[in-house]
Amino acid sequence: MVYCTGLLALLLIILEWIRPGLPSPLRPICDLRVLNHFIKEARDAEAALRFCTEECSIAVPLTVPLTRVDFDVWEKQNTEEQAQEVQTGLWLLNMAISSLGASITNSALHSHIEASIRNIASLKQVLRSLSIQDYVPTSGGTEDTWKVSSASELFQVHINFLRGKVRLLLSNAPICQQHIR
Repeated sequence: MVYCTGLLALLLIILEWIRPGLPSPLRPICDLRVLNHFIKEARDAEAALRFCTEECSIAVPLTVPLTRVDFDVWEKQNTEEQAQEVQTGLWLLNMAISSLGASITNSALHSHIEASIRNIASLKQVLRSLSIQDYVPTSGGTEDTWKVSSASELFQVHINFLRGKVRLLLSNAPICQQHIR
């Protein structure tokens, strides 16, 4: 009987320690090597799709975010405004890449597209880990866009967006700055 009570007490201590069923908060992901991995995969997709012509043709030009960064404007924005710009860009890229994926049947190329879509979802998780709220743009909130007409061009925009605005947001996230100090 004492053995069972001790075992039960140990079990209760362990259960209290791990607290099953309660989600733990996401730990901030401040390491830019995570972003570098996503950039590398976007480059791989762009390289795979670069020479794809007929099967990867885009019937209707796709809307993508501008990748150009005006540093004066960017630095004047608060983190929430910067995050909204990045979230809007990721949303546009997700829509464009998904649209491209719907028209491609080649499984090797399709795997690159699916990986890119998963990477965008993972990037959104990284943003959440940095206490950056999800943001879904309204129809009027996508004025900083342009159109692409090829798969290669789409992935070039994807790469540049990750290397530019996403990197700026992640490298200057307030929660990451706190860990540096």
